[in-house]
Amino acid sequence: MLLYNGQLLFEEDFALTLPNRGLFFNDGFFETLVWAEAGIRYLPHHFTRLQRAADALGLLLPPELATAESLTQTLHKLVAETQKPQSNAAYRIRLQVWRGGGGLYAPDTTACNWLATSRPFHSNDTPVLAAGFAETVRTHFSPVSFCKGPNSLTYVLAARERTQRSLDELLLLDAAGHVAESVAAAVFWISEGHLYTPALTTGCVAGVRRAHLLAVARQHQVPVAEVLALPTALEAAEVVFTANVAGIRVVQQLATTALAPEHLLLMQLRAWEAQLN
Repeated sequence: MLLYNGQLLFEEDFALTLPNRGLFFNDGFFETLVWAEAGIRYLPHHFTRLQRAADALGLLLPPELATAESLTQTLHKLVAETQKPQSNAAYRIRLQVWRGGGGLYAPDTTACNWLATSRPFHSNDTPVLAAGFAETVRTHFSPVSFCKGPNSLTYVLAARERTQRSLDELLLLDAAGHVAESVAAAVFWISEGHLYTPALTTGCVAGVRRAHLLAVARQHQVPVAEVLALPTALEAAEVVFTANVAGIRVVQQLATTALAPEHLLLMQLRAWEAQLN
């Protein structure tokens, strides 16, 4: 089952109508959410980014998505149709939002269409055995670089390079050579008791797990810095890890540098997060 503009449909009965500005011009964005234990994980961070993306693109969210509460109720409608009775299974939900109407580049409406699909969720906390720095693509800061969707080709090309180089993960750099993010996750590192992550001005996505980890760290008085850092900063770090809604993955080898497989502060961050979930 899927939800299209609030209507439950079987996948085989769904078809996109044309014109479609999402298909033609990538005029939209998406969110990847995890439904677990009767709710959306990291809901405040998801809704903040959802609303910010809509504002950046000049889209008016429909009532079903307009508040955190209505978003939860809407996606529960999909989960309830998918979930087996007495099941507490978690689901990975993709919410795609795109502008309605037609035309060429200039839009003629603020109205949007939306589609929600779900699949069983599988966490991924496995270590990154081998990571490298991207050589074929760079991130670029823009009014929409914080959200998911407008710059998807960058990550498609990065994922392709990762496969071609037989790496477990690839770290992207911005145009000035600063570390930005991985293919589909935020990047963090720990040095001398401080938690570091790339600044949003690198053009990285404003990940919800990124926002949550920063909030948890600050709540426990851990010094936090969002920085412009060269690859050498990570190679000299005590530990490096990636984080997204699927999990936290420790990087054990970065280019030619072997890194620590664990760190006390990271263990504490995991424990503090678990208390909030």
